[in-house]
Amino acid sequence: MKNRTEVTQFILLGLTNDPGLQVPLFIIFALIYLITLIGNLGMITLILLDSRLHTPMYFFLSNLSLVDLCYSTAVTPKVMAGFILGDKVISYNACAAQMFFFVAFANVESYLLASMAYDRFAAVCKPLHYTTSMTTSVCARLAIGSYICGFLNASIHTGVTFSLSFCESHLVHHFFCDVPAVMFLSCSDRRVSELVLIYVVSFNVFFALLVILISYMFIFITILKMRSSAGYRKALSTCASHLTAVSIFYGSGVFMYLQPSSNHSMDTDQVASVFYSMVIPMLNPLVYSLRNKEVKTALVKVVLEAKSTLGL
Repeated sequence: MKNRTEVTQFILLGLTNDPGLQVPLFIIFALIYLITLIGNLGMITLILLDSRLHTPMYFFLSNLSLVDLCYSTAVTPKVMAGFILGDKVISYNACAAQMFFFVAFANVESYLLASMAYDRFAAVCKPLHYTTSMTTSVCARLAIGSYICGFLNASIHTGVTFSLSFCESHLVHHFFCDVPAVMFLSCSDRRVSELVLIYVVSFNVFFALLVILISYMFIFITILKMRSSAGYRKALSTCASHLTAVSIFYGSGVFMYLQPSSNHSMDTDQVASVFYSMVIPMLNPLVYSLRNKEVKTALVKVVLEAKSTLGL
């Protein structure tokens, strides 16, 4: 415990120290964050305002947008401050808080993706029983369960990481307090901690992926049996969008966490981290919803109503 208190702050080395890249990178990340804010807040607003979107699928999408917004906000503003203000110092407690909220919301998203896959399974494979199987109560339980699992996992990740001793080194070779980068600084034996985290991450990833894979296995079987070309295209389009986002999200996460820290390349990890901490939250509204005809119709309706209200 004595060594643990010797480090009171960390320095985030960020993506680059090149002075000529600080402003361009700030502009790029500011645009990404702005698009993330507009896209996700816009999606939540659309779903709240249009009663036709008050369905289980859009309930999960609204939660997904909220989660994307939260875990991007846990990282991006601090990164932008580092670029424009040169503020790369983060306190011990702030580092732990950033890690906790990022891991929590990333895990919530993982379980929400699984819930969405189950929802699509119920809609495609059992359409006659969809309204009775995906009730408001069921949807609420799935969403609440996702948040509970996410925050429980974050408690384990953060607790295990910050139970280690940090003696002298406080230079984090990353742009935020990610688990592998902070754990790498520990001066105590971290083998047990690494194993615990690998087991926890593996269980969560494989459990969520199992739900997704089983759901889509039945969906594809049902699609192949369809005789209606319209129904076939609609179901296949829904699956393609969801599976693309699932592949991107889990691919980057598995790449980051399911390997020992001794095998980590910090530069490669940072590229993957930019993708899953900033790019994915920006893309999700597009991948999941803006390609959807119902969302486009709702957006047009809201815009027309706004113009009518303003007298334009």
